[in-house]
Amino acid sequence: MTMPLAKLHIRDEGTGPAVMMLHGIGGSSDSFAPQFEELAGELRMLAWDAPGYARSADPDHENTLDDYADLVAAAITERCGERGAHLLGMSWGGVIATRVALRHPELVRSLVLGSSTVGSGATEEGATGMRARVDQLNTLGAVAFAQARAPKLLSAHAGPEEIQSAVDLMGRSIRPTGYSGAAASMAATDHTSVLDRIKVPTLVLCGDEDTITGMPASQKLAGGIESAVFVTVNGAGHLANQERPQAFNAWFYSFVFIAEQLRNH
Repeated sequence: MTMPLAKLHIRDEGTGPAVMMLHGIGGSSDSFAPQFEELAGELRMLAWDAPGYARSADPDHENTLDDYADLVAAAITERCGERGAHLLGMSWGGVIATRVALRHPELVRSLVLGSSTVGSGATEEGATGMRARVDQLNTLGAVAFAQARAPKLLSAHAGPEEIQSAVDLMGRSIRPTGYSGAAASMAATDHTSVLDRIKVPTLVLCGDEDTITGMPASQKLAGGIESAVFVTVNGAGHLANQERPQAFNAWFYSFVFIAEQLRNH
């Protein structure tokens, strides 16, 4: 485990089946504001700030993907007990969620992977590009990095207010200590050969205008998981849960509800 759970910020609201939500490499628990707003009356929603992000403490060493997965598992156990939780992971959070399902399947009631991949280590180009972002962040600083990066995460239809909101969220969420570990863990990961070990109900969502992950990468992820369901979110870019929350939430909640019913019978 990378740090004591007491040093992690976890937003925990609502009642109902528990869902643990894991943000992308440029986000934080604030990335799930649309889900908290609409679904906290139906679900118990937990969202972390990963180590070195937003309100969580900095890690004392660079985390591996196993470190992140084990820390998520410990948080689920502490908050939800042996019953576990449904997992929603966006982008990098989806890669962590995949690893949790592989290492701690007994804690995962279902898996929802949004705008995610098998890991940047699937190609040398992807791994190199991921590592290069750390140098960009260190050179530009969080605010300028967010101004350059965040607009690319939205669809071509996003308006100025949506773009500024994404820039502000990223700018206040990321720090080099957290981002460097996240990027290294992504660059070192390729889940392609082990996806068939995942047996929990799985939903993979991708915005049809996502130019960061891209639909082929999400389809590859879904295709490797037995009986996974693949859904496109129309008019959404990489930040599908923020840009098209109504459509995203409808698929997400329906899937969790069905998975919960199946687990209870």
